[in-house]
Amino acid sequence: MKYFDKIDKIKYEGSKSSNPFAFKYYNSNELIFGKKMKDHLKFSMAYWHTMTGKGVDPFGAETMERPWDDEQDEMEKAKIRVKVAFEFMEKLGLEYFAFHDRDIAPEGETLSESNKNLDVIVDLIEKEMKRTGIKLLWGTANLFYNKRFVNGASTSPNADIFAFSAAQVKKAMEITKRLNGAGYTFWGGREGYETLLNTDMKLEQDNFARFLKMAVVYAKEIGFEGQFYIEPKPKEPTKHQYDYDSATVISFLRKHGLDKDFKLNIETNHATLAMHTMNHEIRLAADNDMLGSVDANQGDLLLGWDTDQFPTNVYDTTLTMYEVLRAGGLKSGGLNFDAKVKRSSFTKNDLLIAHIAGMDAYAAGLRIASKLLEDGVFENNLKDRYRSYNEGIGKQIVSKEVGFKELEEYVMNKKELEKNESGKQELLEAILNQYIIG
Repeated sequence: MKYFDKIDKIKYEGSKSSNPFAFKYYNSNELIFGKKMKDHLKFSMAYWHTMTGKGVDPFGAETMERPWDDEQDEMEKAKIRVKVAFEFMEKLGLEYFAFHDRDIAPEGETLSESNKNLDVIVDLIEKEMKRTGIKLLWGTANLFYNKRFVNGASTSPNADIFAFSAAQVKKAMEITKRLNGAGYTFWGGREGYETLLNTDMKLEQDNFARFLKMAVVYAKEIGFEGQFYIEPKPKEPTKHQYDYDSATVISFLRKHGLDKDFKLNIETNHATLAMHTMNHEIRLAADNDMLGSVDANQGDLLLGWDTDQFPTNVYDTTLTMYEVLRAGGLKSGGLNFDAKVKRSSFTKNDLLIAHIAGMDAYAAGLRIASKLLEDGVFENNLKDRYRSYNEGIGKQIVSKEVGFKELEEYVMNKKELEKNESGKQELLEAILNQYIIG
């Protein structure tokens, strides 16, 4: 049975199109900087929001109309979802997907039963991947939903939970390898704390590091060569998550000698929750050679939680793609739509339209960002603003030829220092708007 048979495969019709089931800006084979647009963007469907999301929130029950979920048996439902997922991705031309283990197969009463369920569904996914050529961007394990994770997974005060989490990740890594996943993501879930009155923070963070080191060792044992990612998030579901932001994660990885094994999977809405911009988080990761992948969504600035909305803000997508292009692109990663339709957008066609809108927003951002880089607008300004470090005393500072004594001697008898120049922020923001508006 087909669930989207009344909709043709989504095609590019250009910005003048009024067809809601057409791309206005995403032209997959259009060349940007010598690469196809689809290879710059590498869009991925998030299995959890798209296939299993029900529209539940803390104040309301399910709203989503998902005819493929009419089957009552959970395993049969999971089998149907595989067919629907690949039909959906084919319609949109999505070449990647991502999943948690518990998204694709129901949890059993024991880990053994859960693993058997996974094996059945992974067989089906593997067949669909071979049929369509669609690839796995990354896999991960859900270490936050079940009540056993109430106090965390690898950071739980209960060693049995640590052990269970390790076993669950082991299986998730194995199926990710089997499906040739380009990466594996560790999202902290409940790895954090509510109060220090009952928390040994040092032990918990050390245990988190031990857990990640075990994963690195096991990856080598099974020959998994995909990229490991850690996804920063400052809060939710715990008040203080250990993977707060890019800077915190980078510091943690370096402290524990894991910085060569991990890169960052950065989410727009998480950057917002950390009171950062997305381009700040990407720039910081890229400057430290730790930019890995992107969860493409957006938050609501009027709400203080993770709303996971589809990205439609072209200002943000432009700056995100500017940073990605500036960093040389996403090597193993891509743009995963960790995004959900609003509870009132409950039809199955709303899922298609939301993905189209997100793909178009990022395609428009890519085009604008590539033009900004091509014209050298911001890069030339940076070179000019910091030119004092390319000559004279500035060059000596950068090359470590001088210390405090020499710098004191340099300024001691100067009656006037070089004058500061305007930062030109408003001008640069106006130019950015000019490129966006066209």
